[in-house]
Amino acid sequence: MNLRILLADDHQMFREALRGLLERNPEFTVVAETGDGLEVLALARTSASDIVCLDIDMPGLDGVEITRQMARELPLVKVIALSTFSDREYVLAMLSAGARAYVTKTAAGGELLRAIDAVSRNRSYLCPDATDAMRASVAGQHGEKKPAGGKLGARELQVLQLVAMGLTSAKIGEQLDIALSTVEAHRRNLMRKLDLDSVVALTHYAIRNGLVENL
Repeated sequence: MNLRILLADDHQMFREALRGLLERNPEFTVVAETGDGLEVLALARTSASDIVCLDIDMPGLDGVEITRQMARELPLVKVIALSTFSDREYVLAMLSAGARAYVTKTAAGGELLRAIDAVSRNRSYLCPDATDAMRASVAGQHGEKKPAGGKLGARELQVLQLVAMGLTSAKIGEQLDIALSTVEAHRRNLMRKLDLDSVVALTHYAIRNGLVENL
């Protein structure tokens, strides 16, 4: 059976690596790819994708919301979550939204292939990192304090730090080599996730939690 796969990740080099991995298997066809969260649902529909390999920290629309919309509008399309993080809250958020598998980017490769095999058989799959995090949480083995900003994606943390340093959205976009609209989307996501309503509040949060030095 040939599986039609959509790759959704805003890091082009990572997408290219995944494409190369998948295209070595004659049973897989990468039918589309995007780095913009706002394009994922439409591409999944027009490309008749069977599986979407989806980064959680997408610009425009995050992976959790994309997965919710996918489950509602394209229930036959299976989502495999990709993330830098294996924290329990990320895993639960994606699984609750409707993802069928969760793979950390450090484990991508063989783990992604195993996840694809599992979801194609209507099974769920967690990579070892995610499984260990869930097991440790359930067993009460997380004695250490969760670091500040732990619920934010890596790119969101970068944007937060630069906002706190006083950079404009345009300057942040230049420094991170991302579009102005992407910077603005990250800022909105930061305010929503942290329940803050201004740049000043974001700056105070970053300083208070040691994410930047108090300037």
